[in-house]
Amino acid sequence: MTDTIDKRACELAVYMIENGATVRQAAAKFGISKSTVHKDLQQRLQSFDKALYLQVRQILDRNKAQRHIRGGMATRAKYRGK
Repeated sequence: MTDTIDKRACELAVYMIENGATVRQAAAKFGISKSTVHKDLQQRLQSFDKALYLQVRQILDRNKAQRHIRGGMATRAKYRGK
């Protein structure tokens, strides 16, 4: 069981790094919840693959810094009818 969870965490990290994906996009792609993505990437991945964790941490930090902009654009589009 742990082996498959570790493998999933690695696959999630590689997907996010290659595509610059958000947590929501990764969760949708793998059919799991956002909280599972966070747990896999922040806790599990850090414990067994530190180098990959540091790369995915940069993506997560960038997405966190941009989320207020994305939210504003989504609200704007919602009220413009697009």
